[in-house]
Amino acid sequence: MTLRLFPDVPAVPHGGDSFTSLGNGWPVESLAEGAWLLRGFAIGAAQTLWREIERVIKEAPLRQMSTPGGQKMSVRTTSCGEVGWVSDRKGYRYAACDPESTCPWPALPESFLHLAQTAATEAGYAGFVPDSCLINRYDPGTRMSLHQDKDERDFAAPIVSVSLGFDAIFLFGGLRRNDRPSRTRLYHGDVVVWGGPARLRFHGVLPIASSADGPHPLIGPHRFNLTLRKAT
Repeated sequence: MTLRLFPDVPAVPHGGDSFTSLGNGWPVESLAEGAWLLRGFAIGAAQTLWREIERVIKEAPLRQMSTPGGQKMSVRTTSCGEVGWVSDRKGYRYAACDPESTCPWPALPESFLHLAQTAATEAGYAGFVPDSCLINRYDPGTRMSLHQDKDERDFAAPIVSVSLGFDAIFLFGGLRRNDRPSRTRLYHGDVVVWGGPARLRFHGVLPIASSADGPHPLIGPHRFNLTLRKAT
């Protein structure tokens, strides 16, 4: 079975004047040195991705994790892959088993792997082999505060982040928490890839707004984000 990754007619990039090409054929927008936005890159795969998200959630239900300080996160989270990201009073870390079921996390779907590798290659990070995918569900009003992805064993591999459903305002900062972040609107099907000098930049998401058009036709009244990483 061949995964149809791209739509038959490529989406017109929003704000296309700022786009360029890295030579691999897909228009990309630079967010910072080493960080790239691929507009609409996942649209052609969205239905397949959504079916796999629903399957993963049945095996490992979404839940609100707690920070080490005891605060409940606003987003609902689950994982798939060899390891999954978890947070509780013990800290942030990766674990081979779901702490709620004590079972291994669901396997990383082939569609997730293929999309992540293809997007990473388009952004100049060939050879990316993720072993974990964090799935976050954002409901209207939920957000993600500025943070770094630094629980991985090393930082040589990039991060691939896939947006599905409602729009989001993505914050992309510097290497210090107090660096002023840029703001970029992410649409359904957009993919952001960052690594190299951008790998440890702070990033986050402003509170998700409800859509005036009602629920998203595929995803419903939510935004889902897939974050694919090489954790081990």
